[in-house]
Amino acid sequence: MANVVVVGSQWGDEGKGKIVDWLSERADAVVRYQGGHNAGHTLVIDGVSYKLSLLPSGLVRGKFSVIGNGVVVDPHHFVAEVEKLAGQGISITPDVLRIAENAPLILSLHRELDALREDSNSGLKIGTTRRGIGPAYEDKVGRRAIRVIDLTEPDTLMAKIERLLSHHNALRRGMGAVEIDPNAIHNELMSVADKIVPFIDRVWELLDERRKKGQRILFEGAQGALLDNDHGTYPFVTSSNTVAGQAAPGSGLGPAAIDYVLGITKAYTTRVGEGPFPTEQDNEIGQFLGEKGREFGVVTGRKRRCGWFDAVIVRQTVRTSGIHGIALTKLDVLDGMDEIKVCVGYELDGKKIDYLPASMGAQSRVKPIYETLEGWKDTTAGARSWAELPAQAVKYVRHIEELIGAPVALLSTSPEREDTILVQDPFQD
Repeated sequence: MANVVVVGSQWGDEGKGKIVDWLSERADAVVRYQGGHNAGHTLVIDGVSYKLSLLPSGLVRGKFSVIGNGVVVDPHHFVAEVEKLAGQGISITPDVLRIAENAPLILSLHRELDALREDSNSGLKIGTTRRGIGPAYEDKVGRRAIRVIDLTEPDTLMAKIERLLSHHNALRRGMGAVEIDPNAIHNELMSVADKIVPFIDRVWELLDERRKKGQRILFEGAQGALLDNDHGTYPFVTSSNTVAGQAAPGSGLGPAAIDYVLGITKAYTTRVGEGPFPTEQDNEIGQFLGEKGREFGVVTGRKRRCGWFDAVIVRQTVRTSGIHGIALTKLDVLDGMDEIKVCVGYELDGKKIDYLPASMGAQSRVKPIYETLEGWKDTTAGARSWAELPAQAVKYVRHIEELIGAPVALLSTSPEREDTILVQDPFQD
């Protein structure tokens, strides 16, 4: 039996929530291993929508779930999301959820710094969610973060807060913002500590024990591989590693625990926020895709930029994430189009290339090279077998497989969990 990593192969919003929900039935444990509450997942179960941004998707199915040390945790948002699910009839207790003791916390000062930077007239606009993710990761790397385990040691917490504020108050002075009183942060944390502490555990040990018992672990990625801090469209990226390899250090398990990587891939391309997007269609095509695909961010509500499928970037993330197979989503959005274009390469300064360059300047100059494929009039929505798909839709899927160098393991034909065509079960690798 395999342990599976689910990773977005584009810029996020590929439909990971539904696929993780679908796979969680076969898993014994579900793990979030990076990101924070900037990653929105929508699950549709029996017509009811559950919107998650921090909690692992497996919780809705009652699966044992873990928030790993690679995640930055906003304690107040954690409590709010748990209470929101409780209002929908989903009880979250330490029996089904644990939080890594060494996970860093997101504080109000992180959110404020995020907003101050985004609103500044100087510097680069990244288009963050303003939820404090980046500043929290900065403090982690800077070795001054307040971590989950610190909530269990109130006697030494103030000294850690003062160390943190020696950095942040200097930044705030430079930006013309009011300095923060250490007592305010202490009260902020203590007001919620009792609701967090029961969930704290050594998750590396828990997961290792489960792995040794032969249990199947599903690693749930957030955002997409092209937002990876190393391998994405830097600097228009998130502040963590989003590629599949992060599942190991972000959970405390070694890389040998990863058996199969499933890349969630949208049948077209979308992006939220700033940054390069070679196949973007700022026209009626983009409007059609956005309206039919309901392309609005789960977390921010922002309208997503839409464009044609880009085989260059997916082919690249297949390699940087070690993707074994893809789950192709939202094929039904393309129903009814007369023709469909696919980007098969780029032109950069008069030369043809087959990769996305690392340079910010070069990324902004690449021009897509398209192939035009015949569309289909019949619907793919709700199909649960290849026989139910129009012939041209099957040709489109097969052509994508050839272009990206990875097979389709799953094909999603609607937001409903059951509307999925299984080609290869990742847990039976």
